[in-house]
Amino acid sequence: MMDGACIKRTRKSINIFHTTEEMAPAYKLTYFELEALAEPIRFLLNYGGIEFEDARFDFENWPQIKPNMPFGQVPILQHNGKVAHQSVAIARYVAKKVKLVGSDDWEDLEIDGVVDTVNDLRQKIALYSYEVDDIIRESRKEPLFKETIPYYLQRLDAIVKTNNGYLAVGKLTWADLYFVALLKYLNYMCGANDIIADYPNLVALKNTVMEIPAIKAWVGKRPNSDH
Repeated sequence: MMDGACIKRTRKSINIFHTTEEMAPAYKLTYFELEALAEPIRFLLNYGGIEFEDARFDFENWPQIKPNMPFGQVPILQHNGKVAHQSVAIARYVAKKVKLVGSDDWEDLEIDGVVDTVNDLRQKIALYSYEVDDIIRESRKEPLFKETIPYYLQRLDAIVKTNNGYLAVGKLTWADLYFVALLKYLNYMCGANDIIADYPNLVALKNTVMEIPAIKAWVGKRPNSDH
């Protein structure tokens, strides 16, 4: 495993499907100028030392870009003239490339279950965070912070405690990188500094992932982003 990947960033270009650079990386990941849903993919690519073009665009360009996306959404991953969409599917694909999957179908099922659970939590937080009606948003706040988030984090913390310090199959898998890479976005949506602060096993897991040399190198040089 290499300690980092050569990252090429595109900020202003809206030329999503082509690149004119010579010796361009085989992979191109396109997303907003954010971490959010693309960051787990970036973690995985960097973990495996896979060189990729980190193509980012401004929100102001999104109306021009959106019609060209497979389902009007990003991130997308391009490789050898092909385009893949859906962030979890892309992350799973990269995880196979970098050997962070299970040793059999049952282990993969366990890993997928954890990732889906993390995304269930993300979606529940998003229902609160992105609600534009102030009255509805306020009505969702207390149940989210007093019931939903503790419900999920207590159980995820317990899994790590009884699972050799990891979220699945007793070893480092893409579920661990996925969860840790998404934490900053979850915190942003919650308006909190650290939603896992009171869950020591999740904190320990975060520290384990962030100390992986390739991940540490990526985090140290990635573009600044609120989320």
